[in-house]
Formats: sequence, C-alpha cells, structure tokens
Amino acid sequence: MKYILSPSLLSADFTRLERDIRLCEDNNVPYLHIDVMDGHFVPNISIGVPVVKSIRRCTDLVLDVHLMISQPERYIQAFAEAGSDIINIHYEAEGDKKAILKKIREIGKSPALTIKPNTSYKEVLSLAEYVDMFLVMSVEPGFGGQSFIEKTLKNAEGLAEYREKHGLDYDIEMDGGISTANAVKPLDAGVNVIVAGSAIFGAEDPKGEILRFNDILNRYEAAK
Repeated sequence: MKYILSPSLLSADFTRLERDIRLCEDNNVPYLHIDVMDGHFVPNISIGVPVVKSIRRCTDLVLDVHLMISQPERYIQAFAEAGSDIINIHYEAEGDKKAILKKIREIGKSPALTIKPNTSYKEVLSLAEYVDMFLVMSVEPGFGGQSFIEKTLKNAEGLAEYREKHGLDYDIEMDGGISTANAVKPLDAGVNVIVAGSAIFGAEDPKGEILRFNDILNRYEAAK
C-alpha cells in the first residue's frame, strides 16, 4: 500500500497558484486535493470546473477532486472532462450514490466516497465494492484551518478493518486539521492518503512542511 500526501489547494495562494503547484511537483507530491464547494451543501463557495481545467493544463499530478456539492450527478461529466483523476462525492449528498460511483468508473475516472464526521463508516460499507477510495472528514467540510476531530479516527479504523476482513484494496483518505504533529494518528488508524492544506500552505516554510510530511509517510510505508 502506498502512503500519499495530497496537499489541499484550498489553502494555496490563488494569486500564485502555479507557483504552489510547482512546489508540490518539485518535492515528490503525487496528488493535489481540490475542494469544490457550492455554497449549498457546505456554507462556503470555492472553485468550479474552469479552475480545475486550468490546473490540469499546468500539471500532470493526480487531481484528487472532492465535490462538496448537493447534486454531484449533474457535474460528474464536466469535472471528468476538466481533467479530474479522482472524483469524490459525499455520501450525504443527493442522488443514488451507487449509480453515481458506477458512472464515475464508466467514464474512466476513479470513484471515491466521502463521509462527514457525524456519519458512521457502517453506513457506507455496502458501497465499498464501488469505490477506489473512502475519504473520512476529520473536520466539518466547508472551511480550512479547523481543528482535528479525534472521534473520526473510529471511522478510519472501521473502514480499515472492513478492508482487511474482506480482502479489499481501497485507499482511506483523511482530511481536516492534519499536521506533521498529529499525522501518525490517522496513519495508525489505517489511513494511507493524507490531505493537508493550511498545515502546508499556511506555514512559514511550505517546502519544509512537505518534506516533513513525506518523511513521516515514507518511514511509515517502510515499516509496513
């Protein structure tokens, strides 16, 4: 299993977005996490299809696109055509989640499913065969810079136990309040994809933080 850092561009400097993307590329970051918010499903509005398309034009990194929107089915094709690699929908959003996940795979993209902190992992186990990744939110989705919610580790642990018991190979991603100071907690819970936004782009030394995250992930992978 690969241990992966997925820096969240929500916390990047949008006046120098290409610079921040190059920083990730130059320091062996494989994923870029892109938060799409509609102002309805979550109380914030971020970016949409045109920005994802622009990001795709300037990088070959995996675009890990997290749709925090009420009706994801309406926009799957557009985000796929914009260059998304992973399309991540919320379990709590509208629509038939199994059908949407199957559609994502049918159009050649990697399907993923997110749960909010107060949603139990048990609610999504029936969808495990349709995803390549589960994303466990460790803060309430909508804004960066929030504090890590400890109880969400139970969701990661439950998904990891189910994965092992049933011989599945989906990734488990965690997003929210993760820094180099607490990154081992989600890793110990079974997470292998770490999202970090303000911990990287809000730091005085973003490159140093990326290198520290990579060191933690590399040492953890080597120990497995």
